[in-house]
Amino acid sequence: MLKERLAQLVSEACDGEITAAEALGATVPLSYLGVTSLAQMRLIDALEREYDVEIDLAEDVSFLDSVDGLAAWVSAAR
Repeated sequence: MLKERLAQLVSEACDGEITAAEALGATVPLSYLGVTSLAQMRLIDALEREYDVEIDLAEDVSFLDSVDGLAAWVSAAR
């Protein structure tokens, strides 16, 4: 369920340019699918609001490259 919700947030951050199914099934970094830096900022904002977490952009944010990475990060940050 967490991964599905995260994939939906990725899709919303990209204004639907990438579907939730595409994000969930991606075998390449999400940036290769077209997640732009603006979409990443929108995604970060959505993650911080929805999961009450804080993402430090000065840290390693490579977890933003995949739904699996996002799920692992959110689970650890809670």
